[in-house]
Amino acid sequence: MEPLIRSLDFVAVPSQDAARSRAFYVDTLGLRPDDKAEFEFWVGGTCFGIWEPEKAGMPFAPQKCSHLALHVDDIAAARVALEAMGIQFMGDTFDTGVCHMALFADPDGNSLMLHNRYKPRP
Repeated sequence: MEPLIRSLDFVAVPSQDAARSRAFYVDTLGLRPDDKAEFEFWVGGTCFGIWEPEKAGMPFAPQKCSHLALHVDDIAAARVALEAMGIQFMGDTFDTGVCHMALFADPDGNSLMLHNRYKPRP
């Protein structure tokens, strides 16, 4: 039997101001904008799509505790660079024994994480 779910097409990023969100993800985080859609951008092979729930008649609510894990090669250096741009992190960078993580949020309060796995799970 073929699997029902075949792939992840995109990650929806709720916003109250799509232009502000686009600037954050493209200009601050340096993610690649989509050349065909103003409010889509790419993290590797994953598309992020900014949408405004209130324009669709739904209440806005940021994505909390889902922490989209954004890979970086050097957590400490990436954190310093983002802090210099005004990003505030939620506590210290922590070590799980297999990876380092540093939690922060976008301007709408959506949970994000800098992530670097430095060894495989046992």
